[in-house]
Amino acid sequence: MQPTRRTLLGAMAVATPLLGAALRASPVSAQSNNVVVFAAASLKSALDAVAAEWQRETGTKVTISYAATPALARQIEQDAPGQIFISADVDWMDYVAQKKLIRADSRVNLLGNRIVLIVPKEKAQTVEIKPGFDLARILGDGRLAMANVDAVPAGKYGKAALEKLGVWASVTSKLAQAENVRAALLLVSRGEAAAGIVYQTDAASDPNVAIVGTFPEHTHPAIVYPVALTTKAAGNEAAGAQPAAFLAYLRGPKAKPLFEAQGFTFINQTVAN
Repeated sequence: MQPTRRTLLGAMAVATPLLGAALRASPVSAQSNNVVVFAAASLKSALDAVAAEWQRETGTKVTISYAATPALARQIEQDAPGQIFISADVDWMDYVAQKKLIRADSRVNLLGNRIVLIVPKEKAQTVEIKPGFDLARILGDGRLAMANVDAVPAGKYGKAALEKLGVWASVTSKLAQAENVRAALLLVSRGEAAAGIVYQTDAASDPNVAIVGTFPEHTHPAIVYPVALTTKAAGNEAAGAQPAAFLAYLRGPKAKPLFEAQGFTFINQTVAN
């Protein structure tokens, strides 16, 4: 039975704070030699694995705060202690760069990703994603879970793809917008939304959902995850050494297979200043 709108909105109100608590690390601080990272929520599985390996090798802890990219950018703007910022799109990295909150010479396009259409696993079906495909029929009386389509990268990519395919207008009344892509994933995983648009890597992390179609890359802007040191990592030489070393590790041969195991494309391309 499909949930009513009231039930769904109630579930979102409960699920989103719980998910936020799960995604955020312990209270973020810049104490000791810990490396403090602000990272897009969709990176959690892969980045946790990389950070664990780094800590095992170096003994240095990485404290990671996961959230929607715009929320992290705003926190950095408000003088939060993040030393490394990993955005889920170029626009929000440009935003903090324009405010001179990152070290421009450290900026790298690290990863790529894809967006997919998911449904609860027990309702898996093959969907040909093409111009005019009948997404409204797939949803029926249910909702389409997406990250916020006006601000969160995954939501913006999804909206762009649906517009390009000519089906956006048919589903706008059926949207269930979440604060980040992992919250959208959770709505589908719990059966509280009939379908969702998330990153391929998020879908792969949840056994309760099935990917039923992949959006062609030409239907949306390229999905790129830039990374950079923030100006918080640019204090004295000792304070800046560990964040710079962890950024180098993220770009290195040991991190590459850990990202790829979660479905990311490893780009590792320096951005020209």
